[in-house]
Amino acid sequence: MSINSDSAVRLTAWVHGNVQGVGFRWWTRSRALELGLVGQARNLPDGRVAVVAEGDRAACEQLLELLRGDRTPGYVDHVVEQWGGARGEFNGFVEA
Repeated sequence: MSINSDSAVRLTAWVHGNVQGVGFRWWTRSRALELGLVGQARNLPDGRVAVVAEGDRAACEQLLELLRGDRTPGYVDHVVEQWGGARGEFNGFVEA
């Protein structure tokens, strides 16, 4: 996937709920890779998980839908999203 394409976007999602210590970052990484996205999922000190994903907008929207779904590890209360242009700073998808 070329993240420098005109259709590439950057999704930043802050996931609120019981999402640390339950395999949520690993699960998110797996879903993102299946969708051909690059980026990272990292724990924040306040208990949220921050997800940054870059790639095709439709794939990012699918990931966002999965993050809000009922099949995630732990429990997702809500997800705050922010959209922007891809920056091209990631290789692969990592748990940070």
